[in-house]
Amino acid sequence: MSKFCFKCGKELDDSAVFCSGCGANQQLNTTSTTDDNVSTNVNTNTDTTATTQQQSTQTTSNEQTTYTTNTRSNTNGYTRPLVENRSIALSIILSIITCGIYGLFWYAFMTNDANKVSGEYDSTSGGLTILYSLLTCGLYKIYWSYKVGKQLYNAGSNYGKDISDNSILYLILSLFGLSIISDALIQNDLNSFSN
Repeated sequence: MSKFCFKCGKELDDSAVFCSGCGANQQLNTTSTTDDNVSTNVNTNTDTTATTQQQSTQTTSNEQTTYTTNTRSNTNGYTRPLVENRSIALSIILSIITCGIYGLFWYAFMTNDANKVSGEYDSTSGGLTILYSLLTCGLYKIYWSYKVGKQLYNAGSNYGKDISDNSILYLILSLFGLSIISDALIQNDLNSFSN
């Protein structure tokens, strides 16, 4: 009996602790197979706010793709999205009214949300991205726009969301001083994960 990586779907040895393809820890999830093409993931996390994963598996010949929706459930059984749906217009208006102070918070929220949906929890946090942007006089935010575009594209393909690779667009908008537009587009992509 063989097992598959719960994150990328790569076939692994039964004794594998980490996936050789994506590096995901396989001890957090166990995988059992009923035949060569179908697998079922079982979450072994016992935390009361553990992530509930609803899955549908689509199998074509030797290729397997698993789509997962992000939801969290609390002790009452109420299910809420992993990423908060933020109003783009309100965020822009608050950023203008507060002379950019709310924009820094929005920037940190988007960074943390992008890390959540992409599963890159060890990536740079929202607070550090603000610090790096201030220390580099805004140059880090230009790089961040490109990086988040790639994160969202990869997360979209993992979760079956129709998100284009807009990383170059975000980079160009940030280079020409239109980062508020790239932030709005990034938030729009993040909002698609809240459904």
